[in-house]
Order: sequence, then structure tokens, then C-alpha cells
Amino acid sequence: MSKQGGQTQPIRSLEDALNLCQALGMRVSRQRRFILELLWKAKGHLSAREIYKYLSQEGKEIGHTSVYQNLDALSSQGIIECIERSDGRLYGHISDSHSHVNCLDTRQIMDIHLELPPELLEQVEQQTGVKITDYRIDFFGYKQSDKPELN
Repeated sequence: MSKQGGQTQPIRSLEDALNLCQALGMRVSRQRRFILELLWKAKGHLSAREIYKYLSQEGKEIGHTSVYQNLDALSSQGIIECIERSDGRLYGHISDSHSHVNCLDTRQIMDIHLELPPELLEQVEQQTGVKITDYRIDFFGYKQSDKPELN
């Protein structure tokens, strides 16, 4: 369950994201709707530049500045996810708390839902004195290919 931006309900659909915008008093402009629809359709993580490019290719009228302003507003309220990387920010839709697998070959970021064993969470709590209420884990690795067996 995500607790970003003060919201406690998971965002599981485009409709949930739009409803949260309205509940927070955010205007749901055409441009904001275009961005949310694209992120839900893409189901991946896109840069602001990619979002602008895809929307332009679809014939949607939106400027660069509008893309950045809307992404900032939506991510600051926890309606969409913003991932900071050394080469820039990536944006994705939030379904609920999740972790990421970062492929170092393709630079793709994949969402993964997993639940850690209670014993591991207890160990973290004992070592830190912090009650764990939520977590996200980043995994890093390379695409596995069919490698021939060595004799």
C-alpha cells in the first residue's frame, strides 16, 4: 500500500489515478489525462522526453513545458511514480508498493511484486529499531541468455 503524498489507497487503475487527482483538488486537464493514459497504457517507465515524443506521435497537442509541469505535479502528489536515475528521471504508474528489477544490459526497469519473509523484516527491525511498514527493493542484473554448458 503506497503512502506517498499522504494517500493510503493503492492506485490500481487509470480511473483510481483520475479520482485521486480530483480528490486532491487537482484539475484534470486534457494534457494531464493524456499523460496518465499513456503511462497506464505503457505499463513501463518513460522519461519526460519519451512521453512528449509518444504523445506528439499520437497527435496530442502538448508542449515540452506542460509535460514537465504535469509530471512534477502528479509525482509530487504520489499519483505517479518518479524514479531518479543518474541519466534523468523516469515515470511510471503506481499500482501499489512494489520493487524494481534494473536490467544493466537494456537499462529497462521492471516492476515486481514480492513479499519478504516476516523473519527478514523482524531482523531489519531488530537491527535498526524501526518498525517496517512498507518497503521497496531495487535489484540489478544482466539479462540471462542461454549459455552453452562448459565441459
